[in-house]
Amino acid sequence: MTGELRALGLAHGLLLGLLLASPWIAPDLLPWAVEMLFVLGGFQLRLADRRWDMRGGMAGWVSHIRMAPRRLIPWGAAAVVALIAGTPDRAQAIAAAALLCELLLYPVCTHLLGRLSRPVVALLLLVLIAGNGTAGSEVMRYVLAFVTGVGACLFWLRGPDGEARALILSLAGATIAAAAPMLAPMLLPFAFALGAVCLTLALAHLSILRRRPLPWRLAGTPAPHRRALWQTPPRPS
Repeated sequence: MTGELRALGLAHGLLLGLLLASPWIAPDLLPWAVEMLFVLGGFQLRLADRRWDMRGGMAGWVSHIRMAPRRLIPWGAAAVVALIAGTPDRAQAIAAAALLCELLLYPVCTHLLGRLSRPVVALLLLVLIAGNGTAGSEVMRYVLAFVTGVGACLFWLRGPDGEARALILSLAGATIAAAAPMLAPMLLPFAFALGAVCLTLALAHLSILRRRPLPWRLAGTPAPHRRALWQTPPRPS
């Protein structure tokens, strides 16, 4: 699964770099960057772990951690960055949310959400986006962001692969989410969650966008002549 969605992986790396530099560049962006990191973390984990049910035994409960323990590095890096920024409460919130997501919520989500149909997952995504905007604590905000990422991956896995229409719809949703806070600033938490989901889906679609199919022909057969758009057709004699 590594390297399959290159655009999404590149965005994940750039976000982590922005997060590491945020205490010196823009400290106010730190909580938003962490929330986006949890969305991408949930999406990438569900993408790498293709099982639809838990494995047997207690070892199966943490098999997703044993599969790729280096995935936990961004959580630790985010907590360290929060400490450097002088916000120990945020560092504790990041660590608590990461432990809760990795050790409890993801195994439960694998069991409960794995069999849901795509329309049900879409409805659940809308509920999670609404919950992100009304989260009562920072820990809950990050936890909901992680589950939102898992749900977004399930929605993407059950949808069309590589279609330009799906990419355009995702980009349109991200554009609407970016414009909404300008018209109504109180919508910023909801718009950010919606924009994070739409942008993540757009990057996933962009990673596997299909090329335009070419007509089949026998080997050695010359390709049919294509008239340029500005050429006029020949006049009949």
